[in-house]
Amino acid sequence: MADDLRAKHCKVCEGGVAPLDADAVRAMLAQVHSDWSLDEAGGEISRTFRFKDYYRTMAFVNAVAWIAHREDHHPDLEVGYNRCRVRYSTHAIGGLSENDFICAAKIDALLADGG
Repeated sequence: MADDLRAKHCKVCEGGVAPLDADAVRAMLAQVHSDWSLDEAGGEISRTFRFKDYYRTMAFVNAVAWIAHREDHHPDLEVGYNRCRVRYSTHAIGGLSENDFICAAKIDALLADGG
């Protein structure tokens, strides 16, 4: 299932469409690593990645930036010495879209063991 998401590319979203409903969000969340979590409002997914050191953290951040640039869909990142929290929401629609899950799956694929 995650392979399907990784094979897709984000579609331009400038608003005018509804965010995914709760059932669709649950179905999409099941297709990414189990460490992704949904916020209480149901409008954002996030995952915290942990690393051995600052160098590995920054290498990951740069890889996420490359994915974001390529997909033209950008997460909010919170970066510390050995961790990076990635948060996705499609701001133009005020909630989650398939784009968020496509990018989450591509980020999951950065780590050989899935996290």
